Amino acid sequence: MSLLDGEIRDGRHHMQVRVYYEDTDFSGIVYHANYLRFMERGRTNHLRLMGAEHHALFAEAETETPGFTFVVRSMRLDFLRPARMDDVLDVVTWPVAVRGASITLGQEVRRGADVLVKAEVRVAFISEGRAQPIPKSIRALMKADLV
Repeated sequence: MSLLDGEIRDGRHHMQVRVYYEDTDFSGIVYHANYLRFMERGRTNHLRLMGAEHHALFAEAETETPGFTFVVRSMRLDFLRPARMDDVLDVVTWPVAVRGASITLGQEVRRGADVLVKAEVRVAFISEGRAQPIPKSIRALMKADLV
């Protein structure tokens, strides 16, 4: 783990990203699709900081459910305020619910105290083209019994 991965505070994962020129559109604000990239990194690093060494975790899950993958099932986004080049943003991620075949995560992209984007992301666990129960190793990591 490194500072690049962010940190867990008060049960939520916080990861900072700086807005670069490449993240903006012609008007100088962050292009809407780039928030999805920031949030994907937040979800990945959230898992990493919860103790998921990705290769080992997925190798273990593969023995329980061969051919599995996670897919984004749904995503609800609210764009509240723009971010601009050189802004330092805080991508915040937390578990909302872990159910049989899906995990729902809440996410926010903030600049200081201002919430710029709110999201609710539902990720489904599939194998052989169909939803499957999330393997025990991943449920334990996500503390499924507590959510």
